Amino acid sequence: MAEPGADKYFTENKAYAGLGRASLHSGVIFIAARGANIFVQLASTILLARILSPHDFGLVAMVIALVGFAPMLIDLGTSEASTQKTHITQADISTLFWLNIAVALVLTVLLAGGSSAVAVFFGEPSLTGIALVLSGTFILTALSTQHYALMRRAMQFRHIAMIDISANLIGSIVSVAMALTGWGYWSLVAKPIVTAALTVVFVWMSCHWVPGRPRFSSDVKELVGFGLGVTGFTMTDYLAKSADRIAIGYFLGAGPLGYFQNAFTIYSNLLSILTEPLHNIAASSLSKLRNDADELKRSWTLALSTLNFFSAPAFAVLAVTGQDFVVLLLGQKWAPAGPLLCIFAVRGIAHCVERTMGWLHVAAGRADRWMWWGVYSAVFQLMALAAGLPFGVTGVAISYTIAMFVLFVPALVYAGRPVGIGTKDVLQAVGPQTVAALTAVAVGFVVQQEFLRELSQFMRVFLSAMVCAVAYFAVVIGVFRVTDPLRLVLSVLRDFRAVRSPVSS
Repeated sequence: MAEPGADKYFTENKAYAGLGRASLHSGVIFIAARGANIFVQLASTILLARILSPHDFGLVAMVIALVGFAPMLIDLGTSEASTQKTHITQADISTLFWLNIAVALVLTVLLAGGSSAVAVFFGEPSLTGIALVLSGTFILTALSTQHYALMRRAMQFRHIAMIDISANLIGSIVSVAMALTGWGYWSLVAKPIVTAALTVVFVWMSCHWVPGRPRFSSDVKELVGFGLGVTGFTMTDYLAKSADRIAIGYFLGAGPLGYFQNAFTIYSNLLSILTEPLHNIAASSLSKLRNDADELKRSWTLALSTLNFFSAPAFAVLAVTGQDFVVLLLGQKWAPAGPLLCIFAVRGIAHCVERTMGWLHVAAGRADRWMWWGVYSAVFQLMALAAGLPFGVTGVAISYTIAMFVLFVPALVYAGRPVGIGTKDVLQAVGPQTVAALTAVAVGFVVQQEFLRELSQFMRVFLSAMVCAVAYFAVVIGVFRVTDPLRLVLSVLRDFRAVRSPVSS
């Protein structure tokens, strides 16, 4: 069913003049908005961590680790499929919408019916109610999936950012208010429910498209086929990412899992500031360049090099300051999460690069290769989990970090093969930044232990961060002469300045 203004979502998906610049501007806006969103997330986590116990966080983490795959299964990869496809119709998207709803209904019934089994599995009776309530997020996710996809296809990233920030802010406020009034772990359960409900409202208000009757066609089958390949990756990837929390919760209990979960939350928030918004923008933009291999490769190289140029020092700084950072943010009772955050942050240097492989798989239209890489990667990471689990939560964090450094270059080489990107291209794009970041971590730890141990936590964090940043840029610029990302960012900032301060005629 067409609504006024809905036609813009169904135009041909192809390159146009100024696409590269538009993508860069969208990236800056979306990353800034994502940063604001993460600030809200971290602020709420800090407040909740000071009110609630590690056991409360561990209880909710158990259920989320089991059911967090649901949004990916509900999506069935169809949002990626519709984003990259050259031609789509309103009938195609309507059919995908109702398919998402059907999958969500099945999952809701399964989780609600199996909530008691979840409690029995972990030996925590309160998980029955938690699982039952969280099953309500499935339908809410399905109601916004295709609207989000249409907005990404039309590159309406400013609107998406505002929706995400608004829903997250209100959900966080509700969660903290509930915690302050004695709701305990239910305040953690409420946040995803409230956020998902508001997201549906805001997305439907912003995207003026209303689904019609489903109509299966060859185009829909093609979209679903591509989407199933994406789902194959996201499901195996989720298994690899969540198996650690399931295993820790089962073998070590809610307390250790609470420390692990909050350290991982801080780490994953920093990771998602860049990787999640940039995936949407890069996949949309590079898909439009599918018929121009040289331009696709050039755009990919510059984008990846720039991302890594700024993400690597961020994770290096977090690795050096993580122990003090956790105590300053969450309080002394969370000190055992500090070393875990340091280990996760080292992993982030490689992980941020590895997360970009989807740019190439989607742009090349090869969801099948993305799926198979997910299988290989999941098997490897599960082996790492088995090796690290006997050594507790620290062993798990270390083993996963080693696994990521083994996988991240092969992941991009495998993704890039269909479009002519090889090992040399990947190493040239990310090698200098990775070496510089690891060097900065080593220098930062040495300086911190030798000269800064007697300082206050705040001063130690500040000075350690400065030392780490200086060491990184000294190596990446002074030794490797990597400067293109700086010039690119400066040019984009000049564009924004020109827009905000036009010269009067």
